[in-house]
Amino acid sequence: MGIRIQQAEQRDRELVVSVMEEAFHDDPVSSWVFPDEAHRRAVHGRFLGVFVDVALAEGRIDIAEDGAAVALWLTVPAGAPEEEDPTPALMRATADPDNERCELVGRLTGAVHPHDRAHAYLLMIGVRPDRQGEGIGAELIGAELERCDRQGLPAYLEASSARSRTLYERLGFRFPGRTVDLPDGPPMYPMWRDAQAG
Repeated sequence: MGIRIQQAEQRDRELVVSVMEEAFHDDPVSSWVFPDEAHRRAVHGRFLGVFVDVALAEGRIDIAEDGAAVALWLTVPAGAPEEEDPTPALMRATADPDNERCELVGRLTGAVHPHDRAHAYLLMIGVRPDRQGEGIGAELIGAELERCDRQGLPAYLEASSARSRTLYERLGFRFPGRTVDLPDGPPMYPMWRDAQAG
Protein backbone atom coordinates (compact mmCIF):
# COMPACT_ATOMS: atom_id res chain seq x y z
CA MET A 1 0.00 0.00 0.00
CA GLY A 2 2.80 2.40 0.92
CA ILE A 3 1.16 5.20 2.92
CA ARG A 4 3.22 8.23 3.79
CA ILE A 5 3.50 8.95 7.49
CA GLN A 6 4.18 12.30 9.11
CA GLN A 7 4.84 13.12 12.73
CA ALA A 8 2.23 15.24 14.49
CA GLU A 9 3.06 18.60 15.96
CA GLN A 10 1.07 20.66 18.44
CA ARG A 11 -0.87 22.30 15.60
CA ASP A 12 -2.20 18.83 14.65
CA ARG A 13 -3.75 18.20 18.07
CA GLU A 14 -7.37 18.75 17.08
CA LEU A 15 -7.01 16.56 13.98
CA VAL A 16 -5.58 13.75 16.10
CA VAL A 17 -8.34 14.08 18.71
CA SER A 18 -10.96 14.07 15.94
CA VAL A 19 -9.62 10.85 14.42
CA MET A 20 -9.43 9.20 17.84
CA GLU A 21 -12.94 10.31 18.76
CA GLU A 22 -14.41 8.89 15.55
CA ALA A 23 -12.41 5.68 15.79
CA PHE A 24 -13.25 4.96 19.43
CA HIS A 25 -16.79 6.30 19.69
CA ASP A 26 -18.31 2.79 19.59
CA ASP A 27 -15.31 0.98 21.08
CA PRO A 28 -16.21 -1.47 23.89
CA VAL A 29 -13.98 0.27 26.44
CA SER A 30 -15.14 3.80 25.56
CA SER A 31 -18.73 2.56 25.74
CA TRP A 32 -18.03 1.15 29.19
CA VAL A 33 -16.39 4.35 30.43
CA PHE A 34 -19.25 6.45 29.03
CA PRO A 35 -22.34 4.21 28.76
CA ASP A 36 -24.68 7.01 27.72
CA GLU A 37 -24.06 7.70 24.03
CA ALA A 38 -25.02 11.39 24.15
CA HIS A 39 -22.82 11.98 27.17
CA ARG A 40 -19.97 10.11 25.46
CA ARG A 41 -20.29 12.38 22.46
CA ALA A 42 -20.03 15.42 24.76
CA VAL A 43 -16.96 14.40 26.80
CA HIS A 44 -15.11 11.73 24.81
CA GLY A 45 -12.88 14.21 23.00
CA ARG A 46 -11.69 15.72 26.28
CA PHE A 47 -10.94 12.22 27.60
CA LEU A 48 -8.96 11.21 24.51
CA GLY A 49 -7.27 14.60 24.42
CA VAL A 50 -5.37 13.66 27.58
CA PHE A 51 -3.74 10.75 25.73
CA VAL A 52 -2.95 13.02 22.79
CA ASP A 53 -1.34 15.63 25.07
CA VAL A 54 0.77 12.98 26.81
CA ALA A 55 1.99 11.60 23.47
CA LEU A 56 2.74 15.08 22.10
CA ALA A 57 4.73 15.97 25.23
CA GLU A 58 6.48 12.70 25.98
CA GLY A 59 6.33 10.53 22.88
CA ARG A 60 5.36 10.67 19.24
CA ILE A 61 2.18 10.66 17.18
CA ASP A 62 2.27 9.29 13.64
CA ILE A 63 -0.39 10.48 11.19
CA ALA A 64 -1.24 8.79 7.90
CA GLU A 65 -0.75 11.36 5.16
CA ASP A 66 -4.45 11.78 4.42
CA GLY A 67 -5.42 12.07 8.09
CA ALA A 68 -7.26 8.74 8.05
CA ALA A 69 -5.32 7.24 10.97
CA VAL A 70 -3.14 8.18 13.92
CA ALA A 71 -0.90 6.19 16.25
CA LEU A 72 0.26 7.42 19.66
CA TRP A 73 3.61 6.03 20.84
CA LEU A 74 5.60 6.34 24.05
CA THR A 75 9.03 4.92 24.88
CA VAL A 76 8.93 3.24 28.28
CA PRO A 77 12.26 2.74 30.07
CA ALA A 78 13.12 -0.36 32.05
CA GLY A 79 12.41 -0.25 35.76
CA ALA A 80 9.33 0.48 37.83
CA PRO A 81 8.24 4.15 37.79
CA GLU A 82 9.44 6.14 40.78
CA GLU A 83 6.19 8.09 41.01
CA GLU A 84 2.53 7.23 40.51
CA ASP A 85 1.34 8.01 37.01
CA PRO A 86 -0.82 11.17 37.19
CA THR A 87 -2.54 10.42 33.86
CA PRO A 88 -5.53 8.38 35.17
CA ALA A 89 -6.53 11.11 37.63
CA LEU A 90 -6.04 13.73 34.92
CA MET A 91 -8.29 11.75 32.56
CA ARG A 92 -11.07 11.89 35.12
CA ALA A 93 -10.53 15.52 36.14
CA THR A 94 -10.40 16.68 32.52
CA ALA A 95 -13.23 14.69 31.00
CA ASP A 96 -15.82 13.74 33.58
CA PRO A 97 -14.93 14.36 37.27
CA ASP A 98 -17.91 12.43 38.65
CA ASN A 99 -17.14 9.32 36.57
CA GLU A 100 -14.68 7.07 38.38
CA ARG A 101 -14.42 4.82 35.31
CA CYS A 102 -12.39 7.54 33.56
CA GLU A 103 -9.67 6.99 36.12
CA LEU A 104 -10.18 3.29 36.79
CA VAL A 105 -9.43 2.18 33.22
CA GLY A 106 -6.00 3.86 33.43
CA ARG A 107 -5.26 2.47 36.89
CA LEU A 108 -6.14 -1.11 35.90
CA THR A 109 -4.08 -1.07 32.71
CA GLY A 110 -1.22 0.67 34.51
CA ALA A 111 -1.17 -2.03 37.20
CA VAL A 112 -0.30 -4.74 34.67
CA HIS A 113 1.98 -2.70 32.40
CA PRO A 114 5.37 -4.49 32.24
CA HIS A 115 8.47 -2.60 33.34
CA ASP A 116 11.16 -5.26 33.26
CA ARG A 117 12.44 -4.16 29.83
CA ALA A 118 12.44 -0.92 27.88
CA HIS A 119 9.84 -0.99 25.11
CA ALA A 120 7.78 0.99 22.66
CA TYR A 121 4.24 1.44 23.96
CA LEU A 122 1.42 1.85 21.49
CA LEU A 123 -0.77 4.00 23.71
CA MET A 124 -3.57 4.14 21.12
CA ILE A 125 -4.18 3.83 17.41
CA GLY A 126 -7.28 5.06 15.64
CA VAL A 127 -8.52 4.76 12.07
CA ARG A 128 -11.52 6.76 10.88
CA PRO A 129 -14.49 4.35 10.62
CA ASP A 130 -14.99 4.90 6.88
CA ARG A 131 -11.36 3.85 6.28
CA GLN A 132 -11.20 0.83 8.55
CA GLY A 133 -10.44 -2.51 6.92
CA GLU A 134 -8.07 -1.01 4.33
CA GLY A 135 -4.88 -2.00 6.17
CA ILE A 136 -3.96 1.58 7.09
CA GLY A 137 -3.70 0.82 10.79
CA ALA A 138 -1.48 -2.20 10.22
CA GLU A 139 0.78 -0.17 7.97
CA LEU A 140 0.98 2.69 10.46
CA ILE A 141 1.95 0.29 13.26
CA GLY A 142 4.26 -1.67 10.96
CA ALA A 143 6.45 1.34 10.32
CA GLU A 144 7.22 1.64 14.04
CA LEU A 145 7.62 -2.11 14.47
CA GLU A 146 10.30 -2.08 11.76
CA ARG A 147 12.18 0.54 13.78
CA CYS A 148 11.73 -1.57 16.92
CA ASP A 149 13.15 -4.61 15.14
CA ARG A 150 16.18 -2.67 13.92
CA GLN A 151 16.82 -1.41 17.46
CA GLY A 152 16.04 -4.70 19.20
CA LEU A 153 13.20 -3.04 21.10
CA PRO A 154 10.05 -4.91 22.17
CA ALA A 155 6.60 -3.34 21.85
CA TYR A 156 3.53 -3.40 24.07
CA LEU A 157 -0.14 -2.40 23.83
CA GLU A 158 -3.57 -3.11 25.27
CA ALA A 159 -6.18 -4.29 22.77
CA SER A 160 -9.64 -3.00 23.61
CA SER A 161 -11.55 -5.73 21.78
CA ALA A 162 -11.17 -9.30 20.55
CA ARG A 163 -11.28 -7.95 16.98
CA SER A 164 -8.30 -5.65 17.50
CA ARG A 165 -6.46 -8.39 19.38
CA THR A 166 -6.62 -10.49 16.21
CA LEU A 167 -5.12 -7.66 14.16
CA TYR A 168 -2.25 -7.24 16.60
CA GLU A 169 -1.57 -10.98 16.64
CA ARG A 170 -1.06 -10.81 12.87
CA LEU A 171 1.61 -8.16 13.53
CA GLY A 172 3.50 -10.43 15.91
CA PHE A 173 2.01 -9.41 19.26
CA ARG A 174 1.14 -12.17 21.72
CA PHE A 175 -1.46 -12.17 24.47
CA PRO A 176 0.16 -13.57 27.63
CA GLY A 177 -3.13 -15.03 28.84
CA ARG A 178 -4.41 -12.62 31.47
CA THR A 179 -6.98 -9.97 30.60
CA VAL A 180 -7.57 -6.65 32.29
CA ASP A 181 -11.13 -7.06 33.49
CA LEU A 182 -13.12 -3.87 33.77
CA PRO A 183 -15.84 -4.23 36.45
CA ASP A 184 -19.06 -5.27 34.69
CA GLY A 185 -17.32 -4.35 31.45
CA PRO A 186 -15.35 -5.77 28.54
CA PRO A 187 -11.96 -7.42 28.87
CA MET A 188 -8.83 -5.70 27.61
CA TYR A 189 -5.92 -7.71 26.24
CA PRO A 190 -2.37 -6.72 27.19
CA MET A 191 -0.09 -7.76 24.33
CA TRP A 192 3.67 -8.00 23.98
CA ARG A 193 5.86 -8.29 20.91
CA ASP A 194 9.54 -9.15 21.12
CA ALA A 195 11.79 -7.54 18.53
CA GLN A 196 12.08 -9.79 15.51
CA ALA A 197 15.31 -10.46 13.70
CA GLY A 198 15.38 -9.51 10.02
